Amino acid sequence: MAIISPSVLASESAALMPPRDSAMWQKNFIFGAATASYQIEGAIDADGRIPSIWDTFSATPGKVANGDSGENACDHYHRWAEDVSLIKELGLDAYRLSVAWPRVMDAAGKPNPKGLAFYKRLLEALKAKGLKTFVTLYHWDLPQYLQDRGGWINRDIAYRFADYADLVSRELAGLVDAWTTLNEPWCSAFLGHASGKQAPGFKNLRYARQAMHHLLLAHGQAVPVLRANDPQVPVGLVANVGYGTPATDSPEDKRAAELFQTQHNAWVFDPLFRGRYPADLDTLWPDSAQLVFDGDMQTITAPIDYLGINYYFRTCLKSDGANGFIEVPVDGVEKTMLDWEVHPDGLRRLLVEFHNTYANLPPIYVTENGMASADAVVNGEVVDTQRIAYLGGHLRAIDQAMREGVDVRGYFAWSLLDNFEWSYGYEARFGIVHVDYATQARTPKHSALALKRFLAERRTNGDSP
Repeated sequence: MAIISPSVLASESAALMPPRDSAMWQKNFIFGAATASYQIEGAIDADGRIPSIWDTFSATPGKVANGDSGENACDHYHRWAEDVSLIKELGLDAYRLSVAWPRVMDAAGKPNPKGLAFYKRLLEALKAKGLKTFVTLYHWDLPQYLQDRGGWINRDIAYRFADYADLVSRELAGLVDAWTTLNEPWCSAFLGHASGKQAPGFKNLRYARQAMHHLLLAHGQAVPVLRANDPQVPVGLVANVGYGTPATDSPEDKRAAELFQTQHNAWVFDPLFRGRYPADLDTLWPDSAQLVFDGDMQTITAPIDYLGINYYFRTCLKSDGANGFIEVPVDGVEKTMLDWEVHPDGLRRLLVEFHNTYANLPPIYVTENGMASADAVVNGEVVDTQRIAYLGGHLRAIDQAMREGVDVRGYFAWSLLDNFEWSYGYEARFGIVHVDYATQARTPKHSALALKRFLAERRTNGDSP
């Protein structure tokens, strides 16, 4: 391992740190890193795990870059102890992970003891090191047999999800500090059922709207189950949010940006916090309304204890000349390797907007935030200066939102490890820790070391809560 100059590390840490008078220096503000089961675990045939929709999607030619899959990923299933030690060594407060539904239940709906034992060992090790555990029940790896029955288009899945939530929360009660029902239902609904970019790969807006309703219904069904089985633990949902700005000052382009944010944000938040879907969805997607039964919205609006927000980039929009929008590329701005614009102020603006829009908005955790780059180990180091600046810019944006009254209680970098990045395969590296997929060697990048230094200084000099 190369020796990194203390002066270089100090300057990098300074670029990442929030302002000295920020509430983020208080020890009750949680800093963590996040992962997801299919993206890191590998071992897709081990110990009774059954196939998921991402196994099927990845095996379909042309769906994932380079034909990649999560078959091996980061081999976290076998290397979890090393990864737990790594999290502790970086000085993080918490770890956000997901449980793989296909690993813990079989096709008959019966528990898989070996799969459950894996998560028990993992969580026990995290707790033994004093780390907080944020556990997501659904991060997209739906069992394939449920997809064969209609997946999220079939209303029955909401009740199967409640059964799954019941099993996992009974088995893991006492080892979890926060339960999350769903990760990014927008992606599951729209990318999985309208654009076809993610599993299961449909291109049908009616499917997408029905899938969203059943996702939210599943969430609502699971909330009381989680509370009954683990009553002292907060329950929430994680949503990816989109920040859109108009390409021009024309009324049409302003309306386009408004519609973009409606379908990205209000499509999830209006049902959760207002008990109704936004009317503009019918403007965007006429003749595709979801089927809602009596009592559904009451179930969906079950109060939650926190909301997770995942934010990555800004989108510029223009009118399509009808009732929709078109994304417009922007030149002269900083972008990542995925052509995503680096725009921290979008996160601040969205946090403030949600705070001002929803009177019953619960406390917020930024549960994913990060950027992709083509990182490589050179002389034992991974110098990811752009990522350090990216993280620092977004921490300062969150700090400003907090000063404007938004109740933000934690931040999780995406991701702990370079991993299988869904349809992008392994080319897009989001980790603060580099993974050599041939050897599975882990190398903390400069961003991880900068974060470690900040957290060490916070422990020494930060204000007590």
